[in-house]
Parts: sequence; structure tokens; C-alpha cells
Amino acid sequence: MNALLSMYAWLETGVVALTGFCIQAPLVVTWPFDKRKVVTGRAFRLIGVTAARLNPFWKFGVHGKPVRPAGRTVVVSNHESNADPFLISYLPWEMKWLGKASLFKIPVVGWSMWLAGDIPVRRGEKDSAQEAMATCARWLDKGMPVMIFPEGTRSKTDELLPFKDGAFRLAIETGADVLPVAVSGTRRALPKHSWRFATARALVTVGTPISTKGMTLADVERLKNMAREQILSLRASLMPHTSAGLSASTEPEREVSSR
Repeated sequence: MNALLSMYAWLETGVVALTGFCIQAPLVVTWPFDKRKVVTGRAFRLIGVTAARLNPFWKFGVHGKPVRPAGRTVVVSNHESNADPFLISYLPWEMKWLGKASLFKIPVVGWSMWLAGDIPVRRGEKDSAQEAMATCARWLDKGMPVMIFPEGTRSKTDELLPFKDGAFRLAIETGADVLPVAVSGTRRALPKHSWRFATARALVTVGTPISTKGMTLADVERLKNMAREQILSLRASLMPHTSAGLSASTEPEREVSSR
């Protein structure tokens, strides 16, 4: 039964992605008036939200009432699974995402990422990383937040992987705030190296912005630790609502503000 439902979920996701792209693509006519690509960006995030809401396995939402960040903000989150982008897209503001260059080569999805203004990076290539950070800096200069997973890849366990320096160097060099975000429950939603979905309640929550005013590159490690501590605390606050799963949860629906 799980295999059949998983095949349905993948089919549903594909249909939503294709339909969404057909709606998103004509919106490029807004680009001359929308230099930050907010319209095409939000269209892509809503594709992800729609796919998640129609997935028979998932119940996703936002915990609390997140406040829209300042435009010059680097958003950082823990990374549990490929379901994380679907969940984080529930946050009610646009931001440009740093993602693996290979994702941009996927038909339809990659095209939508490009239309949204997301930023490709090739892992392990210094020149690509520098170019990607420069692109992130340009978005920040336009007042557009950027979204980065500082672990660089999905963690296989409940332990956070070491944070890479890139997001924090970027924030200090551009004078941007760092906004910690935490997800919980997505590891079960779509386990790493598995094509099968699983029943999961997953939530995303937003922390307190960390100002980089007065910081230098010598403060990168301290900034990383500050963000990591907040993410760990935020994730811990979500676990009581996500660890029991859908069947045992009694959390009132009002806790999930975007559902």
C-alpha cells in the first residue's frame, strides 16, 4: 500500500509542478517592473505548498506567527530531508534559495527554480561557490532575503552536521542579519536515499534575527555558534508536536498558522 500511495504522491507532485510551471512561466512579463522577481518567486513557493497539501502522507505547517524579516537577511535552517523546501515554502515571504546546481537541470522543477531567481552552486568547486555568494550578495543589496542550509547537505541522523562558513561570511560582509529557522518532522516525510514517502506531521518555526553590526570575519565562528544554538532550541520546541506523528498528536490546529 505504501508503494502505491508513494507512486501516487510522486505523480501528484509532478502534475502540480508541471501545472505550476505553466502558470509561473507567463509571469516573466512582470520582470521589467519586478526586479526582485517576487511574483515568479512566490509562484514557485506556492507550487511547493500546493504539492505538500495534496500529498496524502504529509501534514505540514508553520508553528507560531513568523514576522517578515528585513530585506537584508540571510535565513539559515537545519536540513533533514528533501521535504524541507516544501515545508519552508509555507513561510509567508519571498526569499531566494541557494541550491545544488544539479537541481537546476531537472526538467520543469529546475526551470521553475531559475524563473524564481534561485541561485545554483556546484559542490566542491571554489569558483562556483564564490560566484554563488556574489549572486546572494546582489539579492541582499536589492532587499531580498536569501535562504541557505549551512550544513550543506541533509543530516542522516538527528544530530546537526557542522555548519559551513559561507552563509555567515556572507552576512558579515554584507551587513545582513542572520535569521535562524528550524524544521522538525521532515526526516520521516521523505527519508534520505528512499523514494517512498511516510506519514509525517512537520513544522517550521522562525527564531530571532541576529545582527552582524560591528562583526568582522573573525566573528564567523561565534556567529555560527549563535545561529546553531538558536536552531537547536527552536527544533527542540517543535519536537513535542511532531515526534508523535499524526495519529497521536492532539495539537490544536491553530498552532499551525498557515494551515
